[in-house]
Amino acid sequence: MRRSLIILAAILLAGAAIFQTAHWGARQICVARTVQAWDDLQWLRLEFKLGDEEIGRIRQLHEGYLPQCRRYCQEIARKNQELSRVLQADGQTPDAQRLLREIASIRVECQLEMLKHFEAVSHAMPPAQGRRYLGEMRRLTLGAHESLEQSMVSPDHSAHAHH
Repeated sequence: MRRSLIILAAILLAGAAIFQTAHWGARQICVARTVQAWDDLQWLRLEFKLGDEEIGRIRQLHEGYLPQCRRYCQEIARKNQELSRVLQADGQTPDAQRLLREIASIRVECQLEMLKHFEAVSHAMPPAQGRRYLGEMRRLTLGAHESLEQSMVSPDHSAHAHH
């Protein structure tokens, strides 16, 4: 029984770390795009050698997506604050587990919407640049947890299997 509780605690802690990493990444993207929209689009123009017409289409997509991105970031931040309060007061209770699931659900929705947005932006670009952009955005969006997950299953960390 004690072994099961230790495994459950380790899983919950690993999940919390993954969620926190995803939250940080999503927040960085949202903040950067919200605060410095022009700079981000200027970088996009230069990196992908885009013209005024392409940047105009992308700017419309970008401005249309920002309110949605802000809502996700605000909701995740609110839930994280609530989770912190619950964990400090009560530890790993059913309320904490519920909040972790809610945060995970919001992050999934956020990632799905980000991927849709990135795909729409990629279609506003010439095909070769669009494919490169979409590949990079997918890597950044989905790769936030990848190194942690890989470290948990790699042979170098076989000690995890002995808990």
